[in-house]
Amino acid sequence: MEDKKLTHLNESGRAKMVDVSHKDKTKRVAVASCKVLLNEETFNLIVEKGIKKGDVLAVSQVAGIMGAKKTSDLIPMCHPISITGADIDFDLNYENYTIEIKATVKVTGETGVEMEALTSVSIAALTIYDMCKAVQRDIEITNIRLEKKSGGKSGDYKREVL
Repeated sequence: MEDKKLTHLNESGRAKMVDVSHKDKTKRVAVASCKVLLNEETFNLIVEKGIKKGDVLAVSQVAGIMGAKKTSDLIPMCHPISITGADIDFDLNYENYTIEIKATVKVTGETGVEMEALTSVSIAALTIYDMCKAVQRDIEITNIRLEKKSGGKSGDYKREVL
């Protein structure tokens, strides 16, 4: 088994930002997802663009992309990186009144974009909550997770479907 250690600790055991200056720039992609659980009324209002604050999915999409771009401002040890692409997809489940959010983030750089993809879906989901909380307070945001990543020294990862 590979020896794994925490990379964000210095010799004194205190937090540090990892030095990536020795790494090669490579193309890296990360995909993250989450689910937003709604009731029938709220789900239908979103689909019919009936929420008074505006088009929930359009605003959520922009917020998710902004979240990816601002990740290093929110997560202390994340490097500020020049994202080369960010996209959000929504999968609406009309039977269960859920919205699955998927974010794909890309970069050519020395460090990965997993945190940017995870932040992206989180901010997109929180935006849905914010825009809909007047009609439903018990909205749930679940299953925030990395689905896959490619590039970098650690190689590719893909979540196993159980």
